[in-house]
Amino acid sequence: MKKINIGLIGFGKIGSGVVKALRSKRLFLKEKSGVDLNLVRICDKDIKTKRSVAVSNSILTTSLGKVLYDPKIDIVVELMGGIRPAKDIILEALRNGKHVVTANKALLAEAGNEVFALANKLSLNVAFEASVGGGIPIIKSLKESFIANKFDLVYGIVNGTSNFILSRMAEGPISFKDALRIAQDKGYAEPDPYLDISGMDSSHKLSIMALLAFGVSARPSDIYTEGITEIESGDIQYARELGYSVKLLAIAKRSGDLVELRVHPTMIPKSHLLANVSGVYNAIFVKGDLIGENLFYGQGAGALATSSAVVSDIVDIARSISCCGKVAGPGIFRKDIKNIKSISDVGTRFYMRFSATDRPGVLAKISGILGKHNISIASVTQKEKKSSNVVPIVMITHEALEFDMAKALKEIDGLSAIKKKTVKIRMES
Repeated sequence: MKKINIGLIGFGKIGSGVVKALRSKRLFLKEKSGVDLNLVRICDKDIKTKRSVAVSNSILTTSLGKVLYDPKIDIVVELMGGIRPAKDIILEALRNGKHVVTANKALLAEAGNEVFALANKLSLNVAFEASVGGGIPIIKSLKESFIANKFDLVYGIVNGTSNFILSRMAEGPISFKDALRIAQDKGYAEPDPYLDISGMDSSHKLSIMALLAFGVSARPSDIYTEGITEIESGDIQYARELGYSVKLLAIAKRSGDLVELRVHPTMIPKSHLLANVSGVYNAIFVKGDLIGENLFYGQGAGALATSSAVVSDIVDIARSISCCGKVAGPGIFRKDIKNIKSISDVGTRFYMRFSATDRPGVLAKISGILGKHNISIASVTQKEKKSSNVVPIVMITHEALEFDMAKALKEIDGLSAIKKKTVKIRMES
């Protein structure tokens, strides 16, 4: 039985989880996979702080060179996060004949093409199951299990922090700030939660899924991204009354020879499978021409779930080394789509909440402006007064273009009768 030597870079929460899994399950994995995974080096800038798993000081180092240039190491596991210096470390590992396992979604979203090109050139693998969905096997499914499929759409809830906040707000009248504070108290949100609540974390993950499903190389700057900070408890309650739930969705959808790539709060029917995904859980909905509709559900983050995905990648590469001596590169991602569709050309239904002065003719003015911009109203509800002389008006539209909606709302929000910026939430069926 071949022994596969592993060097780990990044000994934080996730790195500690991977070390714990490799050590506690070494015999189990050996019996199940037929390979012996031998952790020979752990590198981190801080090797003094006590971790959740005890390791011998002899395998700890602050020197990257002791991992990157050690000829005995077969696989480098990068769990530092961030783009620099992680990108340079991964490229250097490849140049030195090491296969790479990473969970670094931000790096792959920004520089995946460069990393994959070098790996293919050198016939080395870069595995990244843990970059999307934690322990959910979405990467392997899109890349391997569903390889024969032409995809119509891939979308889902890929950020547990935002999903927890929206789920908590749906449980009762609680503000976004209070829900975020609860998420931080429970350890579900970072002290600086920007990447999660802004939608950027979801955008990084959507970039990776779009590459696998459609062959589209999209950096986060190419993806329309909107976070959840403007969502109010009242809108979630109104959505519930209308039979919908509000979720932060990452959406990749085929549109002719183009693909829509967008991240934003979305109203989906309560009957939809994603509507019932609550708390910190993730779920990804996939539709292909051969497999039909599939839903992946599970823990999208955390040391245990993420370490499961990292170890799975290590085992896959180790088996190939043991069996064949060589491992194929990450593959060429066939471009199935001509380009990314501009958000202005995307058509959806919309939920809108206007804060309007309670006087005759206001609703008629709003309706007239919407009609002028080719937007048809499906339903309208005028709610009870929330403050002196100001009422919320809730509308649902038929499908309309983003371009038309943006022009209409700019004009409506300029009316003297409109007292706050209009809330707009897109809808999916």
